[in-house]
Amino acid sequence: MKKIYKNIIACFSVAALLTGCAEELDLTNPTALSIEELLETENGFEFLANGVLDAYQKVPANEYLLTELRSDNVRANSENGNYPDFNAFDIDPNNGDVATYYSNNYAVIKHANTIIDNRFLAPEKYQYAVGEAYFMRALAHFNLVRAYQNIPYIDKVLDVTKDEALDYPQLPEAEVYAKIIEDFKTSIAYLSGVEQNRYRPSAGAAICLTAKAYLSQPTPNYSEAELLLASVVDNSDSYDYRIITTPNENIPIFDHYAKLIDNYGHVFGNALDSNGFTDGVPDGAWVNSPAREINDEVIFAIAYDLALSDNYVTSDSDLNSQVQTDSESFSFAMTLQGPSNGINIATLDFLSVMTPELQPVRFYGSIDPLSYNPTIPTNDTFNAKFPTPGEIGDNDWIVLRYADVLLLYTEAILAGNNSTTDSRAVAAFNEVRERAGLDPEVEVTKQALLDERRVEFVYENQRLYDLIRFGEADKVLQKFSDDNSLFYTSPKKYLPFPQRERDNLPNFYDQNDGY
Repeated sequence: MKKIYKNIIACFSVAALLTGCAEELDLTNPTALSIEELLETENGFEFLANGVLDAYQKVPANEYLLTELRSDNVRANSENGNYPDFNAFDIDPNNGDVATYYSNNYAVIKHANTIIDNRFLAPEKYQYAVGEAYFMRALAHFNLVRAYQNIPYIDKVLDVTKDEALDYPQLPEAEVYAKIIEDFKTSIAYLSGVEQNRYRPSAGAAICLTAKAYLSQPTPNYSEAELLLASVVDNSDSYDYRIITTPNENIPIFDHYAKLIDNYGHVFGNALDSNGFTDGVPDGAWVNSPAREINDEVIFAIAYDLALSDNYVTSDSDLNSQVQTDSESFSFAMTLQGPSNGINIATLDFLSVMTPELQPVRFYGSIDPLSYNPTIPTNDTFNAKFPTPGEIGDNDWIVLRYADVLLLYTEAILAGNNSTTDSRAVAAFNEVRERAGLDPEVEVTKQALLDERRVEFVYENQRLYDLIRFGEADKVLQKFSDDNSLFYTSPKKYLPFPQRERDNLPNFYDQNDGY
């Protein structure tokens, strides 16, 4: 079982930050304690830290709609609800998913702040919980600033009776990133020397995400990112990070591809339901294999369990649903209902680069080959990276994996230039390519790196943010929009600020441009 989090019951107010009601923690005994009582127990900080992670389980549940569906990788069936509105960059500020993603991230922040506000009470053996809280606070704000751009940075539990939210206006994007980086760095200090658990924040994960924040801020700091990533890449053995791959032995090429395909699927905790390969093509389909989900390529993941229940949990489920099962699907639309609702369909543009000929390994690990037929414009080819069986999803959600670190390292060394022959960048770039069975390169260009990230991380909610970080969003998405009669404009690479939040604090929050 992958269940490591205790469910936390919380009463979330406006932005899921304010202390307007009592909080209780389900300790499965089932004793319920107040926060005050919990802080006095020996292992209270452990339970609080688990509560932060439990709260984060809701965050990825609709993230796909707000990120991947707003890229050139995937499209939505025009007959299904408001999903085509995301795909068309035509989102209303009153959209429920826009508001839910905002509040779910701030719920994580609120729980993290409960620990940070009381950090001086934490016993020595539970100091790691404080580090995890700083890490998760930074991660949730990182999600928010990339999605909404100018946001409040909340660094304490707010008291609703004192209007403290008015002390936290929207900040310029650069100021938010500075605070994110400071929090990640603080978490590194607390987590250094703590035994690694890939289902929990770690010093290694914090170092890598600090670097990613440096690269994502409006004026990237390539040198700082490079130093941080080099400290991990150069010492990957000590961190137990590696690309899952099979050495190129003296075996037939199809057998080699077969092993690489299996390796790539292994990264996501998947196994083929048939052991056979015909000419390097899998005979079977992917199924989730929990025994594979924790592996050396995963740096930080959010755990989910399979549970057969009519009471599945999605991003906006009520609190009773959260308590009854903690096995919520990390992205309901992306896994369980994607094919039936027509939500995670690969675009023809993406299928032109993700083909069995061009990407033999990643193709079979990412795309449903049974429905693949790019010659038919109306054909629906779906995501196969998260092949969750049954009613409730048990695929873990990978927040960070080592392939991302290697390509971020290449990006940092490239430093915004159009190309590099730096041996470190080329080696890191080729390590990812060679796992996909591709020939190594002697030079890395900015476009090649962006293309590599596209096929490596499809369906992992990276494409939109990669385009923004590389300064290519307007060019790529405007063309994609024009070609497909969509409604993209430059400001719409960011989500609207939730109207619900603006209504709760009238004349306080500004609406984002374009809405």
